[in-house]
Amino acid sequence: MIARYSRPAMAEVWSERRKLERWLEVELAALDASAELGVVPAADAAAVRARATAPSPERVAEIEARTHHDVAAFVDAVAHDLGPAGRWLHYGLTSSDVLDTALALQVQEAGALVLGGIERAFAAVAARAEEHRHTVTIGRTHGVHAEPTTFGLKLAGWAFELDRGRVRVTRALEGMRVGKLSGAVGTYATTDPELERLACERLGLEPAPSSTQILQRDRHADLLAALALVAASLEKFATEIRHLARTEVREVAEPFGRGQKGSSAMPHKRNPVVAERICGLARVVRGTAVVGLENVALWHERDISHSSAERVVVPDAFLALDYMLDRFAWLVEGLVVDRRRMRQNLEASHWLFASQRVLLALVEAGLARDEAYRLVQAHALRAWEEERDFRELVRADPAVAGPVDLAAAFSLEPYTRHVDTVFERLRALARREEPVHA
Repeated sequence: MIARYSRPAMAEVWSERRKLERWLEVELAALDASAELGVVPAADAAAVRARATAPSPERVAEIEARTHHDVAAFVDAVAHDLGPAGRWLHYGLTSSDVLDTALALQVQEAGALVLGGIERAFAAVAARAEEHRHTVTIGRTHGVHAEPTTFGLKLAGWAFELDRGRVRVTRALEGMRVGKLSGAVGTYATTDPELERLACERLGLEPAPSSTQILQRDRHADLLAALALVAASLEKFATEIRHLARTEVREVAEPFGRGQKGSSAMPHKRNPVVAERICGLARVVRGTAVVGLENVALWHERDISHSSAERVVVPDAFLALDYMLDRFAWLVEGLVVDRRRMRQNLEASHWLFASQRVLLALVEAGLARDEAYRLVQAHALRAWEEERDFRELVRADPAVAGPVDLAAAFSLEPYTRHVDTVFERLRALARREEPVHA
């Protein structure tokens, strides 16, 4: 991921320096386990641990230019300064023992940052939802005015979706909290299951119950899919903000700082650029999920067709989503909400949104449903085509005004009557309690 969309903490997780540090952690955990089992002299293991340091990326690259193997270059670089005891480094291991176990450590570190980002986004959305719990706005289906809702209710739905994303990512991270030190094709021919258990315990991982030369890539595909789903949710929310920010709608606007320019050519422009950026990066994260799925099928016990792809897509998925979550939280926290414009838009369709309530009132008064529907539809079509107030048209029709309490039919209260039920569920979710059901 380019620096423009990389935040420092996440970039550090996926840096070459941190990767080599993780490789060394795995090597030393395996060495300590070997010493505990009596395979390696304890004094030699202690000497290695005392002196071993992660080599610089430049030094590894220099050796790799000759060996054409990054792990071999890493081992050579570390062992160079260890003396005779260095012969025990990487003893009995294969490259993927180190690569896959270290990747699991990087994923856990990166996952904690993503979960923190989800929590911040959830808190921002939940707070703004509460603020606008009773801010009435028009609900839209197919992009067309439907019936009133509240802006807070819209945001509450986003909060629940973010929580589902949190649950998915947490579960996928747990699926990746495994290591493997089972050797060339997973038979422990040159290691030992107990060595694997002890080393993984030191690293805070679980030993994989079964592995070939690698950890099976369904785990990685599951993780990338979980990240992609969070990105898809952010895209959905950002798309809604973009729609609501259109000139013709103008119900919300992105924060706009002093000195900011919306266009190099048109000084009046105030564009939803952050929301658009979120939508664009969602495509990147979604693409990584496809790669993850394609990496599941490998030849026999292992090939390395997954390796080159993962070096790109796993860091990129975390980097992009980390950035998206930060920008989305910032966007929600500072979102400008225009209540007045929401009310204007609500009434712009001549109160046609009340057509269902008028219909139901006529049915309750004894009319057949189809007869009531046609009667209300005729007035609705006329209101739309002639830009007339729907309320005035039905009030002037004795067939409707006679049997129907129109004051009740045109009240906004029913549309907000049960909003509090949803917010009780949201509060319970924020407290991680059992949901409240009406």
